[in-house]
Amino acid sequence: MIRFGGPIFGVKQDDPAAFARAHKEQGYRAAYCPGVKIGDKERIKAIRDAFEKEQVVIAEVGAWCNMLAADPATRKKNHQMICERLALADEIGALCCVDYLGSEVPGTNYGPHPDNFSAKGFDLCVQTVRSIIDAVKPTRAKFCLEMMQWCLPDSPEVCLDVLKAVDRKAFAVHMDPVNIVTSPRVYFNTANLLRRCFALLGEWITSCHAKDIIAREKGALHMDECRPGTGVFDYRTFLTELAKLPHHPPLMLEHLPNAQEYAKARDHITALAKELNVW
Repeated sequence: MIRFGGPIFGVKQDDPAAFARAHKEQGYRAAYCPGVKIGDKERIKAIRDAFEKEQVVIAEVGAWCNMLAADPATRKKNHQMICERLALADEIGALCCVDYLGSEVPGTNYGPHPDNFSAKGFDLCVQTVRSIIDAVKPTRAKFCLEMMQWCLPDSPEVCLDVLKAVDRKAFAVHMDPVNIVTSPRVYFNTANLLRRCFALLGEWITSCHAKDIIAREKGALHMDECRPGTGVFDYRTFLTELAKLPHHPPLMLEHLPNAQEYAKARDHITALAKELNVW
């Protein structure tokens, strides 16, 4: 019931069949999109066919650039790249293309600024997402915004507001709930955060990220990402709620430094999912 995935090490991506098979051998049923450009139709087909054969879904194509870059030339370049990545997701059979919204703060990717959360910022978010979806017109893949601390959407409630305002069938939810653990109250009750996310957004959740979080004893609030199982994040609730969704959004490991850490995270989540009878 849990469609789980993560990065693969030690297998070259230039052989799509071997790369797809390696995911299955790791116990994964979901994958990040291998490296490929939208114009390489032959390789796109080879990747799509290889992953379909192994019954491993391509969870997401990452864009990962500032959609609101202050410099007009950079913003135009980024929008073109995002459109290409969304078109690639649609062509290769990925569930979604995901990016963070970003910020108009010069020289940053998602720099903090009060405008990020203003009415003006909300309208700019909606207009920007619409412009990308309307330019590409994907028929299968969804476009999603990463949940973030410093820019929209920064809570499940705001995510729902953005979803409704954008009003496009091709717009969906990418859930990275660790990113919106932004206060001690949320930190000590991530189960409540997760239940809100699934209650409000469940039908639109297309892909999820798996990581953990731990607070440090410092004068100013400080929290770090860490490997699943080494922080406070309530994975029992996460896996239980995720398994209830009939469309089985993938859960993808990320942001770990090496293959050994990914293996530990994989084993922890796999064991917990089996214990909960959602594997």
